[in-house]
Amino acid sequence: MTNFETLLSQSMQNFKEGTIVKGRIIERRPREVMVDIGYKSEGAIDLGEFSPADDLAIGQEIEVLLERLEDEDGQVVLSRQKAAHKQNWDKIVKLSESGKTVQGIVRDIVKGGLMLDVGVEAFLPSSQIDINPPKNLREFLGKTLECRIVKLNEDRKNVVLSRRELIEEERNEKRAKLLSHLDKGAKVKGRVKNLTEFGAFVDLDGLDGLLHVTDMTWGRLGHPSELLQTNQEIEVIVLEIDKERLRVSLGLKQMSENPWDKIAEKYPVNLKIRGKVTSLVPYGAFVQLEPGVEGLVHVSELSWTRRIARPSDVIQDGQEIEAIVISVSKEEQKLSLSVRHLEPNPWEEIHLRYPVGRPVKGVVRNTTAYGAFVELEEGIDGMIHVSDMSWTRKPTHASEVVKKGDTVDAQVLGIDKANQRISLGLKQLAEDPWKLVESRFKIGQMVKGTVSKVASFGAFIQLEGDLDGLVHISQISEERIAKVKDVLKPGQEIEARVIRLNKAERRIGLSIKAAAYSDEAFEKERNVLEDNSKSSDFLGGMEAAFDKAEEEYRPGESQPKS
Repeated sequence: MTNFETLLSQSMQNFKEGTIVKGRIIERRPREVMVDIGYKSEGAIDLGEFSPADDLAIGQEIEVLLERLEDEDGQVVLSRQKAAHKQNWDKIVKLSESGKTVQGIVRDIVKGGLMLDVGVEAFLPSSQIDINPPKNLREFLGKTLECRIVKLNEDRKNVVLSRRELIEEERNEKRAKLLSHLDKGAKVKGRVKNLTEFGAFVDLDGLDGLLHVTDMTWGRLGHPSELLQTNQEIEVIVLEIDKERLRVSLGLKQMSENPWDKIAEKYPVNLKIRGKVTSLVPYGAFVQLEPGVEGLVHVSELSWTRRIARPSDVIQDGQEIEAIVISVSKEEQKLSLSVRHLEPNPWEEIHLRYPVGRPVKGVVRNTTAYGAFVELEEGIDGMIHVSDMSWTRKPTHASEVVKKGDTVDAQVLGIDKANQRISLGLKQLAEDPWKLVESRFKIGQMVKGTVSKVASFGAFIQLEGDLDGLVHISQISEERIAKVKDVLKPGQEIEARVIRLNKAERRIGLSIKAAAYSDEAFEKERNVLEDNSKSSDFLGGMEAAFDKAEEEYRPGESQPKS
């Protein structure tokens, strides 16, 4: 019996559809290859199922998949490709069960990932290609990738792969190995992985370390990007290690000596320095003296006399300036500088230029309720308090007497060098009219005047010489008056008699109703009128009475409504 006959007799009873069997090539035709598997008929396999590298010699033994024992023509149906696919699938299943990796060539880009040939078609999702999903999948075409099988579907013959898991495992191994040999204070090299507002993450060959922005430089830093760039290679020092949480804190500034350790010796108070303006802020300018050391010139330290609202009005970012060190704090790492101390303080000798009692001239720069600011020279102001504007009345606002832009004459009353203030007076340039009041006015004298202010208790009358007299409500008319404003209006001209005169209290009492008396009648009523005027002593002096006025009249303003 021949060998083939022996094979045929031994295998007849073992043929089963869907299994892989051995066969021998008996004929090669233009479009197909005839294979004898020892069954009663041969099978034909399409030539396209073979690769150019396959040996198709007559008598060559190959493995094929027995799809059907007989078709409509009674022939055996065989497949070389399906046999290879089944063998590869079985191999993939075993590799998956054992947890081993597979290698495959990237054949195509599909929606959501890549298709790999690992013996069978397998899908590699974009999220599983790397730790960070790649932006360009075309760079992987034709490359051989090592992956792990994460999902198999026997029915659909689907295979899902992950390359990311292998990369993460490799990184974890590197991380654990690095942590086991890493010590606090060690110097290590790494690559800047990415930058954030609070710092930079540095790749230490598989282990990410955090370089906080406060540990980048001894100086001031607005953002990490001002010092570092992504993918930049740097050397850093290990500050802290948390092996349980796999975290490492890094420092860059610690690689060099802290310039603030000897700051007081290097930059003593009163030292003249030169530096570059690195930043302008509303409250001042930061000036770099050396890498890691900046001083602050506060806006108040830019000039002795000029009113500077913003530092940018006098200096520019990037400009080199000179300054004087005025204070140093090693603990707070603060260094205060002054530009104005480069020149003498003009206020130190202000008393020589503006001695007390000297008449001066200036321009009103601003008015307030309490006084007016007068510019005597650039940066040097004096203030006229409202109480020093007039001998006879106290304005409720300085604008009642002077206006912004007016040129005024005044007298120096006092100097406060510590607070850089000069007190001025307007009224001091004129004689106090109350000194001569008794020679100008007599009891019973008829006077004319203008109502300047109306109050609930009476009215103030402006007399000759810028003096005010007070007409009490009881002295307006013989008839009873409920409200003064019903009878008298600001700006109204009246005639009255002087019924009281008190130089010490700066008070002139007037009576409108007594103006109608004859001289003889007034003399008879004089004592009564004077006694009545004394009954209103609760009003105090003229200045106090003005303060108690309920309704006011100011020149240039509309009169109060009745």
